[in-house]
Amino acid sequence: MMVEPHMLEPRMLEPMARILGGAGDLAHLVLFLWASSATSLLVWSLREMARANRRFDDFVAAIARLNRIFADFDDD
Repeated sequence: MMVEPHMLEPRMLEPMARILGGAGDLAHLVLFLWASSATSLLVWSLREMARANRRFDDFVAAIARLNRIFADFDDD
């Protein structure tokens, strides 16, 4: 199961922050948080782009159906 950014709770990040902070690797923690948020944003934007593409394809299909319907009226 993939963990969505909105599913992360602060208490889930505390142990990781304590481990990295205790070792003096605060910069690594910040880099990790930046990289994971950037990756989450990329995944979200790709999903939204795929959904928009699907909606656009549905729109084009609906327009094609209307064109066929109106073409049938013109033939009569």
